[in-house]
Amino acid sequence: MKVLFKKMKKANKFALTIYSLSVIGFLVAFGFFVKGVLSLVGIETFLRVSLLVLFFVWFLVYFLFGLSTLLTKKFKKFTALTFVHLLLIGVMVFAFLIISKLYSKLEMFTNQEYTTYTTNLIALNATEFTSTSKIGMISNNEDIEGYVLANTLLNKEGLKQKIEYYDDYFTMLNALYNKEIDAVFVSSNYPIIFGSEEVFEMIGQETKVLYEYSEEMKTKTITNSNKKLTEPFTVLLMGVDSERDGLNANAAFNGDTLMLVTFNPNTLTATMFSIPRDTYVPIACNNNRYHKINSSAAYGTECVINTIQNLVDVKIDYYAKINFNGVIDLVNALGGIDVFVEQPDYSVYVKKYGEGRLCESNSYRDMANLVCMDTGMQHLNGEQTLAYARNRHGFLASDLARNRHQQQIVEALAKKVMNVSSFSDFEKLLDVVGKNIATNLSTTQILSFYQTLKNMLLQGLKGNDFITIQKTYLEVYNLPVMVGGMRLSALGYYEDSLQAIHDALEVNLGIKQEAMVKTFSYDYNEEYSSPIIGKGIKGGTKEAVVPNFIGKTIGEVESWASSHGITLSKSFVCSDGIPGIISNQSVSAGTLTRSISSIVISINQVCTDTEPPNNEETLPNQPEKPTTPPGDKDPEEPDEPLIPGGPGEGEENNQPDPTPDPDPVIPGGPDDNGSED
Repeated sequence: MKVLFKKMKKANKFALTIYSLSVIGFLVAFGFFVKGVLSLVGIETFLRVSLLVLFFVWFLVYFLFGLSTLLTKKFKKFTALTFVHLLLIGVMVFAFLIISKLYSKLEMFTNQEYTTYTTNLIALNATEFTSTSKIGMISNNEDIEGYVLANTLLNKEGLKQKIEYYDDYFTMLNALYNKEIDAVFVSSNYPIIFGSEEVFEMIGQETKVLYEYSEEMKTKTITNSNKKLTEPFTVLLMGVDSERDGLNANAAFNGDTLMLVTFNPNTLTATMFSIPRDTYVPIACNNNRYHKINSSAAYGTECVINTIQNLVDVKIDYYAKINFNGVIDLVNALGGIDVFVEQPDYSVYVKKYGEGRLCESNSYRDMANLVCMDTGMQHLNGEQTLAYARNRHGFLASDLARNRHQQQIVEALAKKVMNVSSFSDFEKLLDVVGKNIATNLSTTQILSFYQTLKNMLLQGLKGNDFITIQKTYLEVYNLPVMVGGMRLSALGYYEDSLQAIHDALEVNLGIKQEAMVKTFSYDYNEEYSSPIIGKGIKGGTKEAVVPNFIGKTIGEVESWASSHGITLSKSFVCSDGIPGIISNQSVSAGTLTRSISSIVISINQVCTDTEPPNNEETLPNQPEKPTTPPGDKDPEEPDEPLIPGGPGEGEENNQPDPTPDPDPVIPGGPDDNGSED
């Protein structure tokens, strides 16, 4: 050791300084490099460990042989070794910076610690807000924007007006429009949330904001799943309509695009289920009161997830909220996508825009600047993709056609992402995703998907489809209902169709074994296409609504009440009308039958001046629970299922409005004719 120190004292001071700094610099760089490489959990573990071992072995080589050449004054060898050593230090530093940069971009949409919530107190433009005005508020004390922040705003502004409480937003807004109250508390993006409902289509222009209050809160953890992406999982895709970049993970939003996807990384199979926005279901966070499924989005992400889990009976592991305007940037970053644009089939729309053409308002809802495209296989840019995803008024199937188009777009995007090869394109893609997608996936979980992506790429190189996509179609029927005095064009669904979809989801998740098909027929003259799960299945009990009994006879009501297990009470009233005819009913026509247990009807009776009407009469021995045998039809139901916005719906307007859609949406659904898009 003494000899070594003596030689080092005699060594070239400059070379010794370079050697010492090189050793220290390598150790520091190696430390950061180890941190970066180890953070890539699940990505080529053997390769990463081998790389670290090789770099460490090199350090030992340089430490020993570099010092040896320095002390023996073999400066050419020392210079060569040091050059390689410094080069490796640069490689480690560069690799660490790249890994850190990519990791931070991933964390942009996986680590949203805080969310900004905003409540607005709004009134109709013509309303004068005074101290005697009445204010509507949601009664659910867990609703952050509709109740918690609303009360904070009341105290902050010293507002003492009378408060009227409501169970849901749509009933409350209906009361505002009917001038039963003067102002209401809603989320700040209320024009988008409620504007998809026809009666509130112009709510943004018809109302004014009286007060506004915002507060940043810690983001609530939603569906904390430990499942790795190397095993079958579910993800819920939710479209958020916004005219600006950025998302808040828990903020209320419009729920017009809800797509449940299961993915099996072992079979590289995905099953996509687009849920029609008007599907009438119990809303989980609103005491399971029935409403359109898109209304759950007004209460936030957790409410949507719980509502869909209850509907489909499949656990949702992950979610991704996608900003619609971000789709434009995403598609453009990928250089466009290839999609088969469906030909509109609504005659009024086709006459307006021409055969073989589809048009929609631009991303800013500007009707003066339409975005148009030809039909058939097209290469779409970002604006065209969003326009195709939003359009529903050109199709008789309306929202169901729009769901189909959104699935087409999701499939096209997935294929295009697999072709990203350059780092700059990948970095650009992450920038877009980071600003416009919010998810509960952790960065580690996302990285665990690497092996699956690798297998998908290998399949593509072999000339095979990199992924198999199973499409679904929920069979629905028109279900016009009354909610809070407001008539909604909702959709009921066929239970057997939903069950078929549920089974397919569970098969893809590996929960259930697929039933073996024992018979199969095939016509070689026809092109084979995969069956669309759930399509054409119309079995199971249908929902019923209370008919309009006014003007009908007692016998008709008695028959209806008996078949549905409803307790019927009769009250006779003096009237100049036809005796024995019903003049009033206690439950509004259009009310969901399963939500009531009794009804009172008023019956015309001729009375003298001294003769009072008969006392109320209740029919005895009614069944305790409502029952509707399969195949039974409510007297008011149409013979064939109808689609909201399609022909046959309503009396005043039985065709869809050709005006481009004010609501947004994203990626499609199954073809009506069962063929793959």
